[in-house]
Amino acid sequence: MLNPHIELEKMLSSQIYDALHGRIVEGILAQSSMDQGSDYWKNVMEGHSFKVEKRLMSHLHDLFYDVKDKLGFTEDVDFYITGNASVNAFAVASSKEGMPHIINVNSGLVDLMTDDELRFVVGHEIGHLMNKDTELLKLIYFIFPPNANQPLVLQYKIRLWQQLSELVADRYGYMAIPDLEVCVSAFFKMASGLDLSKIDMQMDVFIEENLKHLEYFKEGQGLNTANHPVNPVRVQSLNLFAGCASDEELQEKMAEVIEILLKLRNSPIDYFTGYYIATAGLMVAAADENITEKELEHILGNLSSYQMFPRKFLDNVCQQNVQEIFMDCVKNILEINPGMRDGLFDYMIGLVLSDRMFNDKEVEFLFGVGENIYGYTKKEIADKLASAIHANFVPSFESLC
Repeated sequence: MLNPHIELEKMLSSQIYDALHGRIVEGILAQSSMDQGSDYWKNVMEGHSFKVEKRLMSHLHDLFYDVKDKLGFTEDVDFYITGNASVNAFAVASSKEGMPHIINVNSGLVDLMTDDELRFVVGHEIGHLMNKDTELLKLIYFIFPPNANQPLVLQYKIRLWQQLSELVADRYGYMAIPDLEVCVSAFFKMASGLDLSKIDMQMDVFIEENLKHLEYFKEGQGLNTANHPVNPVRVQSLNLFAGCASDEELQEKMAEVIEILLKLRNSPIDYFTGYYIATAGLMVAAADENITEKELEHILGNLSSYQMFPRKFLDNVCQQNVQEIFMDCVKNILEINPGMRDGLFDYMIGLVLSDRMFNDKEVEFLFGVGENIYGYTKKEIADKLASAIHANFVPSFESLC
């Protein structure tokens, strides 16, 4: 069996955990009396759901625990069935030593799935526990409760990590029942709510058609903006896991699938705007030959709306002909939307003021670009600068100390 892990998912998991100071926060919470949610879920499950006990539901009990044993997961898990028509299941990690994890399976899913399909679903949820996904989510939700504002770059990283963690959990589901048709039929039932016994669907045709749907996303026609990957990505990812002969082959073929999940925007103007933010930022920073930390944050903050990994993207742009790319971006953006001229120049002005300092070289550079690239008069440029300084400029503490 191939390695179920995805390197990018592990990297993102570590990066998010470290950025949130997970080790320290978890240490504090371990000594705190603050409820972290598992008691809430335990109370809900015990009060409103049925625990899967051997004497009460022997068939489901044996099925669920057989999956647990097959995956080699030794930690305690309590399984519950909840009366809910939605075709869904979820896992909740234990937050206290000695307390079991929780896996809930809705009755709607039990009614619709065959035993083997249930094995895939339960294996998927156990995979989340084995991969520690539920623990990281708990940390994220503690620091950023629902409706809390997350920095955009963190928001995108978390979304990508969640999507990749679903692909990893799918692989655990496959390991629980290594039959691709069973796993794909479970996907189909969860997506459609249809019982396959009532329709004439050919599974091999479904997998073949899935590749056509995948092309739609590969060609940039659609974006995956949910926390779960779109079904064409999930089906193809599992198809590769089932069919590749080695981890190396799997990693190579998965790169093309993962590329779909990295896209934040999909229009031509977005492509050029991302490069414009990078190149214009580098040119402004080079005007006084001293890129400050605040200027770098300003560039990366703007880039984070267009690139999943803004620092890597900026470093790559640095190795190219920055001025040539800048000129090409300006030309293409203004051909597509001439109304963006003010916004493009205002970005450069904002970058100059971002470190709360500006000098003669930077101002001279702005006048040169404003006249020669954007066609403003000196008076128009002066008006723009004066307006920006009046509205936004605050001297740095360094200049006052």
